[in-house]
Amino acid sequence: MSRVRIRGIYTTALTERLRDEFEVVQASPPIRRRFDADFPSEEYDVSVETTDDRQGAGVVGDPEAVAPIADDLAEVGVDTFRWSDPAPRGAVFDAAVTDTLGGGAVVDLGEREGYLSFGKTDRRVHEGDRVRVQVHEAAAPWVDHRPVLGTEVQAFGGVASLSKGIDKVVASGDDATRTELARTTQMLPTEVPDDWGVRWEYAAEDAGMDALDDALGGAVAQAETIDAGLADAPDSPENAASADLPRRLVAPEATTWLWFGRASRFGLDADRRAVTTTMPGHHRVKAAHASASSAVDFVEDLWAETECLGDADDDFPTGAALRQFGPSEDDRLEIHHGKPDGRCFSLGRGEVTACDPEEGKVTVRREMSGRGTYDALGTARESGDVAVTKFREGRWWYPTVYRSDDGERKGTYVNICTPVELFPDAARYVDLHVDVVKFPDGEVERVDDDELDEAVEDGDVAPDLAEKARSVASSVERALK
Repeated sequence: MSRVRIRGIYTTALTERLRDEFEVVQASPPIRRRFDADFPSEEYDVSVETTDDRQGAGVVGDPEAVAPIADDLAEVGVDTFRWSDPAPRGAVFDAAVTDTLGGGAVVDLGEREGYLSFGKTDRRVHEGDRVRVQVHEAAAPWVDHRPVLGTEVQAFGGVASLSKGIDKVVASGDDATRTELARTTQMLPTEVPDDWGVRWEYAAEDAGMDALDDALGGAVAQAETIDAGLADAPDSPENAASADLPRRLVAPEATTWLWFGRASRFGLDADRRAVTTTMPGHHRVKAAHASASSAVDFVEDLWAETECLGDADDDFPTGAALRQFGPSEDDRLEIHHGKPDGRCFSLGRGEVTACDPEEGKVTVRREMSGRGTYDALGTARESGDVAVTKFREGRWWYPTVYRSDDGERKGTYVNICTPVELFPDAARYVDLHVDVVKFPDGEVERVDDDELDEAVEDGDVAPDLAEKARSVASSVERALK
């Protein structure tokens, strides 16, 4: 049974979901209390952590263990998306620097770019330099930052980690703990390979001797995989031809990303509700903002004491969420346009000109620049044009009407997408390719069905989700005619 450590706002739901098939380890005190269970303080095979933007989770660790856990989580809801990262944590690349920024360098890893801080290398690097780097922190494909790279090679773990070229033992914690763990290392049966140093992480404080040795053994196995991969690589990437770079030399771990849409968050609510008091829309609200997360905790504690929590089938309190956290009229709202392949773009930021919290409706007005034409409509995009977009929480589509500065209608574009979520600073969804447009002369046309078909063939969109998108597009098309 693979061992999994879970962290972040989805922890209770994912623990309930995974604990029958996988062994949950290193559980936090609230989780131990909530499940009234003891969880081992052992090394994990896989770590599942909420992404910094609270929109999904990363699954990192032993490739054979990552796959079944990611398979399970991909079934959370119809709008759960899954991507395998070509630059997983721990992967080592020979690559070229493509640009330098104020504090570091951009490195071409092939399908992705990475960021190498100047503080993570022992020499100043410049555009065109060849470097050997390791992914120290992977990054979800939809976020606005690159994977973090370093030139120090490490074998990562939650109890024990190893660093290549460092001949010492270090540990987290106070002086007494560090001294004890340093002495314990010498007593463990597992031998650390030459040229690798040991770092004991915070979780080592609560681990017994057998667990420490098991953790060290896992880190050593990962280090040996790295050594074997680097043994067949050239001594240095400096002399590599440009055509040969980038090249991935070894990847001891896998990283998979999951984006949870609105329906998926409600599915996770049901998992959590089986364990503890859970308000309708628990994860939808928590995903909005840190202050919203704290408010949910307070409300649920209050409900648990007064026993006045609503039924599991109660509607999500859209009005309360929008009134308390926004967006509100006169706010600036960004449009986060997700793509089924994992990318996310901003379609710009506009003024909220109308907001109906009870109905979950928001109208956003954007002033457009004067370049090119509007997608699918073919009408000219000119300075002074205005785009008015109407969102409704939970709806599988939204319309945008384009007008010139004198009010002339230039067309309507209806985007078919996963259920819209209205967060305080952004409307979020994943575009499902197929769309419906209405031209200035009133003609209605459905577009980009072929792109949806290709996304299904590529595995980016599940067949049932594609069928839902087609059904929604058909309904919108009929309504516009």
